[in-house]
Amino acid sequence: MRYKDISGKEIVDITEGSRLGVLGQTDVEIHVNTGKINAFVIPSYKWLGLKKEGVVTKIPWNSIQKIGEDMIMIKHIDPH
Repeated sequence: MRYKDISGKEIVDITEGSRLGVLGQTDVEIHVNTGKINAFVIPSYKWLGLKKEGVVTKIPWNSIQKIGEDMIMIKHIDPH
């Protein structure tokens, strides 16, 4: 699967039932030698949509349960 195929999808934690962000507004951690995605890195936001400096949520690729037409569903993650 290519990044362009999943960009723009909403990321949802199915354990907590919470929305984490939209892919494309996040960073991606890529393995340099293979080009495979290791993790999505989602910045945390304060109230009013201001970005918290240095606070991110890292979602490992193996946490993904299902990639649907509109969203990427992941299982509970560690917030750091």
